[in-house]
Amino acid sequence: MSNVEKTIEALLLHNREWAADRVKLDPEYFKRLSSLQTPKFLWVGCSDSRVPANQITGTDPGEIFVHRNVANLVVHTDINMLSVLEYALTQLKVEHIIVCGHYGCGGVLAAMGRRSFGSVLNKWLRNIKDVYRLHEPELRACPDDESRARLLVEFNVREQVLNLAKTSVLQRAWKYEHRPTLHGWVYGLEDGLLRSLVTMQPGADLHPLYQYDNL
Repeated sequence: MSNVEKTIEALLLHNREWAADRVKLDPEYFKRLSSLQTPKFLWVGCSDSRVPANQITGTDPGEIFVHRNVANLVVHTDINMLSVLEYALTQLKVEHIIVCGHYGCGGVLAAMGRRSFGSVLNKWLRNIKDVYRLHEPELRACPDDESRARLLVEFNVREQVLNLAKTSVLQRAWKYEHRPTLHGWVYGLEDGLLRSLVTMQPGADLHPLYQYDNL
């Protein structure tokens, strides 16, 4: 048996052990979980395996609705992300949306350079390059590449929160239901701590070009 196959078998084994432990602690756990999903939070995070939403926030399955992609982007042409957003807003009625980036993000680091990563990744990373261009004076003022990368992670989070506010489905929820609140957070791999960067309350100011008047 190959190492890959051993790893897969180990995952299945650990799953059985985990499920048995949950039932031992709480016999109704899976019955309760399978019958109800009422999360108050939508998490838009990075696909990086070191940033699992439930573990770092101390929440159980069912408490956070999660969407993850490379570098936690909110792209206006990404039907996958927009479908998650619309479902969270119109069906789950979430009250908070959290965009969470993390220092040391590989997507952000890749976008800072000029290396080609292939046609698909290049298109995706260009969204981060656009963030760099928008904030180039501040980024160029950083004393070194490490501090520049950390600042770009923060700018990227802020821009993705703003991208959420630009969507019509979000503006409709703000107008008629006065929710959700938007949050931009960044996670430190080096210390395990979450830091709040920005908060946008329902109805927050937005450039008039992005505001829809026939919702």
